[in-house]
Amino acid sequence: MSPLAKLFRSSIGRKFLMAVTGVILVGFAIGHLVGNLQIFEHPDKINGYAQFLHQTGGLIWAARLVLLASVVIHVWAATVLTLENKRARGAAYGAGKRWIKASLASRYIRWTGYVVLAFILYHLAHFTFGVTNPDDFKAGHDYVMKSDYSVAGFPVVAAGTQVDNVYLMVYRGFESAPVAIFYIIAVGLLSFHMLHGIDSLFQTIGWRSTTWAHCLRKAVAILCLLYFLGNLAIPGAILTGALQAHSDAQVHATAAK
Repeated sequence: MSPLAKLFRSSIGRKFLMAVTGVILVGFAIGHLVGNLQIFEHPDKINGYAQFLHQTGGLIWAARLVLLASVVIHVWAATVLTLENKRARGAAYGAGKRWIKASLASRYIRWTGYVVLAFILYHLAHFTFGVTNPDDFKAGHDYVMKSDYSVAGFPVVAAGTQVDNVYLMVYRGFESAPVAIFYIIAVGLLSFHMLHGIDSLFQTIGWRSTTWAHCLRKAVAILCLLYFLGNLAIPGAILTGALQAHSDAQVHATAAK
């Protein structure tokens, strides 16, 4: 049996796959948040950032394929391991005395994972394909950059470039209270899922020891809390009116109509 086949056919291999794909997905989630927080700056920032990603061409599609494969493998491995645990114990997942020692996050990690998967699908339909909000999606076009957008000091999107108005698309999306509240709940569950998942992946790859396990749990908890608060800030600020839509973004949207 090849090493690759062993990864998919053995329990240890599937746990390793979950850990590796978990690292990829957590890295993406944090990077995605950092990019989205640019909505608190001038529209040039997040619009230029989005345009820069689109300009990478094949690289962004390669990244999307890696993320898609990671999600599929992560969900598959979690489901198979759960079924194996059920068969091995002859009882429902998490039943019996194991509930006493298990953390709340570990008890519900499977269910939070499925909810997060549904959230990802909705997020793609909302902001990537515009299926759930076609009017707002159409409004998110035809923005002209007022200044250069730079990465590491190098201009990557020049002033005067016509780009998608991602700023306004995000703003209008979160003006809807049901949408904003749904995102807040979903991101809360994602943070809860990460709380146990990140801690577990350190154990799977052998980087957690009894000497620093307690400190690791605290560090992971702080990371997940900051991740949740960062994601909460965007829909929360828009929904409460703390963040007002920038006039430049609205001017371009009006002109486009």
